[in-house]
Amino acid sequence: MTSTVNLVHKASTYLNHLCLEISNRRVGSSGNRQATVFFSEIAASFGFHIDYQEFDCLDWEQEGARLVVGGEQFEVFPSPYSPSCDVKAPLVVVSSLEVLETVDLTAKILLLCGEVAKEQLMPKNFPFYNPEHHQHMIHLLESKSTLAIIAATSRDPSLAGGVYPFPLIEDGDFDIPSVYMTDKEGEGLLSHAGEEVALESRARRIPATGCNVVASVPGTGKRRVTLTAHIDAKREAPGALDNASGVVILLLLAEILQDYQGENGVELVALNGEDYYSAIGEVKYLEHNQDRLHQVCLNINLDGVGFQQGGTAFSFYNSLDELTQLVRQTFASHNELHEGETWYSGDHMIFVQNEVPAIALTSERAMMALAEILHTPRDRPELVNPAKLADVAIALKKLLLTLAEKTV
Repeated sequence: MTSTVNLVHKASTYLNHLCLEISNRRVGSSGNRQATVFFSEIAASFGFHIDYQEFDCLDWEQEGARLVVGGEQFEVFPSPYSPSCDVKAPLVVVSSLEVLETVDLTAKILLLCGEVAKEQLMPKNFPFYNPEHHQHMIHLLESKSTLAIIAATSRDPSLAGGVYPFPLIEDGDFDIPSVYMTDKEGEGLLSHAGEEVALESRARRIPATGCNVVASVPGTGKRRVTLTAHIDAKREAPGALDNASGVVILLLLAEILQDYQGENGVELVALNGEDYYSAIGEVKYLEHNQDRLHQVCLNINLDGVGFQQGGTAFSFYNSLDELTQLVRQTFASHNELHEGETWYSGDHMIFVQNEVPAIALTSERAMMALAEILHTPRDRPELVNPAKLADVAIALKKLLLTLAEKTV
């Protein structure tokens, strides 16, 4: 039997490997492939059967960007997944959707600022959430024959995490070259409206592959509990809270469930794409399960767990009263686990939208982390308490064993 002390040690080791020894876990990168191999090898060593759900994707590299107007240079950054450009054209400034609807952008370079650049645009083909006003704006941009787009942005924690400035456009399906800059830098560019600007962005899209990893043990019946954590991270982020900590909990569970026997099968799923523009891993998981998703009696999603500050919050979705009470009773002996508010931006939503009961676990102070840390180089292992990860793994083992004895 694995001791709690050993679990804490392994949590720290796994976390450091995923965040520090692997340089980057962005979808399509060599680091991402190293992470999925690491996950599969550890889970397999404890007797779990491994399935790979492979997909084609894009990796992306950039070597910076340069914007010059009237002899003055402005700091800009290539938008993730944007193609490159080297163009000179008059600058047109747009700060509202109403102006964007009427302005002529043919053979122009467009500066988006103010109200029209306040929130990150959902990628044009994102399948799970895509507001109509975002779709409308993307359509306008694509129909206006603009040569390139500059976005002056501030902060958007709900969609872009703690990044400043944030890329207004992060979309491998959007083919107009784009860069972004701080709102302060944008203020200086405003006075050059109508002047010719020179914009060079050096970036390239790279065809690549990736996969989800599904580690499973069968049950005596057809139903299964599926535990998920996304293994990918943003390009510049070590991704400790987002979401190596969730993956670590799955690996700890693989060890302490290696002798599992129960009516419900157990799936530990390293999903690959929560931080990718098209949620490609989530789509691939649904494709593989289109005829058997009804067999999932419960999804448990782990994202942002283990923050040094505060405890761990769990929340319910599509949950029947009996299941809710059973979970509350099981978690009651774990002082760090508290019922929290619902949130709708995690991978549990692919189950919730398909009417599968779900539980989401995250840090109680996740919103603080989201606003200041996530998606940035600051999301490092020292922000995570390995003891909290071990505690969650032990609590989830208790829940899975309890569910194995009951029909809920």
